[in-house]
Amino acid sequence: MPERPTTPAARAGLVADTALALLAERGMRGLTHRAVDDAAGLPQGSTSNVARTRQALLELAVRRLADREERVLALQDLPAPREGTDALLDALALTVHRALTQNRDLTLARYELALEATRRPELRAHFDTAGARFRTHLTALVTALGSPSPDRHALTLTAWADGLLLSCVAGSYHAEPPTIPDIRADLREIIKGMLGTRPAE
Repeated sequence: MPERPTTPAARAGLVADTALALLAERGMRGLTHRAVDDAAGLPQGSTSNVARTRQALLELAVRRLADREERVLALQDLPAPREGTDALLDALALTVHRALTQNRDLTLARYELALEATRRPELRAHFDTAGARFRTHLTALVTALGSPSPDRHALTLTAWADGLLLSCVAGSYHAEPPTIPDIRADLREIIKGMLGTRPAE
């Protein structure tokens, strides 16, 4: 049983992390206040004290998801393009591979929340706000690479990554996720096509 949190912030963090774990394990139907209390080892009613309604619980999960994915992806810590495309490709490939393997459950939770946001306009706003930080980092990255269309190319990279993650976490390729070298080769081809140049080996 997890150690019982001693501060409101710690309790909110435990509730949010448990909600994300339940989303990955059981899907949206399995996420209830009672289920979070049970899974987190908290007294009944604890989750309701942190997030009174289901909407509040989902919003808490979205905010926690964004914080945790930001640490996983660490886009702000990637090598700058001026340090060489080779190092950047290595770091990006490792980042995507982590999302596929070590952080697979977090990726599953994100898809559950993304689908729910299509049905809940009030959640959509929170989901989009949380995701804006990644768009900002990625747009800055492709701009620094010399992209002539940073917004479009940021979308291209996002769509490729999302498609790869969905196929390999929940789709027909779930049993055989790509290796880091495979992901790196994909990224190199995509970036080469966007820039119209040949990135360094």
